[in-house]
Amino acid sequence: MMKHVPNILSISRIIFVILLMFFYKNGLLFIGLYTAAVVSDLLDGFIARRTNNQSRFGARLDSFADVCMYGIVIVVIFYWARDLLKPFIPWIAIIALIRVGNFLIAACKYHVFAGLHTWANKLAGVLIFLTPIVFYATRNTVFFWITCLVALLSAIEEGLIHLTSETLDENRRSLIHKDI
Repeated sequence: MMKHVPNILSISRIIFVILLMFFYKNGLLFIGLYTAAVVSDLLDGFIARRTNNQSRFGARLDSFADVCMYGIVIVVIFYWARDLLKPFIPWIAIIALIRVGNFLIAACKYHVFAGLHTWANKLAGVLIFLTPIVFYATRNTVFFWITCLVALLSAIEEGLIHLTSETLDENRRSLIHKDI
């Protein structure tokens, strides 16, 4: 049973994301469901590593759940404050295009769609996860600028890693750090 827990948590995140689409008008309920989704994301990889139940399928499922969550959260945040957040649309589009490019590079080079678990990607993920909560609490866009900058730099770093690496290492820590 324990070997399925990480994938069950990833699937629960997809379910939470689907529920987010129905409760986006209720800010507190949205934040509660969102927090549950974030906790499931933090736990799935941790439990997979701790119980030695990492799998390619689990990594792909986790990435799919993350993409679903990012997309829904971006839409909801823009619903909450369209006018305030319009300056971020080009940045989000650029970051998304770089991320799609990274997936295409990986697909061409390694014959698999893959995202990397670099420190910068993890930091960007944490900031992206915190953004709706910080925005809901403060209605301030400073955190958005910080998040966009880190997400942009992490996307560029991932692309550079794909372009300069001979083999795929989804757990590579950074451009300058290679596991031996």
